[in-house]
Amino acid sequence: MLSLNYLPNKLPDESIVRVVRRDVFIIFKRVVIFAVLLVLPVGFFYLMISNDATALVGTVSLPLITLGTSAYYLFVWLFFFFSFVDYYLDSWIITNRRIIYIDQRGFFSRVVAEHKIFRIQDVTSETHGLIPTVLKFGDVHVQTAGTAEERFSFRQVPNPDHIRDIIIKLAQKNRSENPYHEI
Repeated sequence: MLSLNYLPNKLPDESIVRVVRRDVFIIFKRVVIFAVLLVLPVGFFYLMISNDATALVGTVSLPLITLGTSAYYLFVWLFFFFSFVDYYLDSWIITNRRIIYIDQRGFFSRVVAEHKIFRIQDVTSETHGLIPTVLKFGDVHVQTAGTAEERFSFRQVPNPDHIRDIIIKLAQKNRSENPYHEI
């Protein structure tokens, strides 16, 4: 993760305006799924015991059930850990000169991209659904000029309208200070 005290390839007179992460509801939703997955084997064993307890006592079945349950909990823990790492390490850093996009795509894969503020042509915010509307989180799409990728997105971020306004104001301020930037 990039430290806020050290910004890679820092430009002259560059300062951090905002660091954006996904909304807290996203990790909360994953924690609820994790809790449900933890309770499933307990319910399964309760059903097996209430129907026929002899299936759990065999010399072969007990070690297999223990092995299967251990593997299940290992994969559930791995799922939760991966979800947390993905949530925590995905971030967007908005500075007065550029936007830095950090996307963790796996345990050992990360994409870091940056876009200059003066290249921004269009900024759009979207909120779809009841829960995102009530909790005020959504996506922000930024369209830049002169890149192979037509637009990049801030996914599931809190207050997308406010973030859109910040980026638009920074782009306008940058253009008024430096009207001769080449796009």
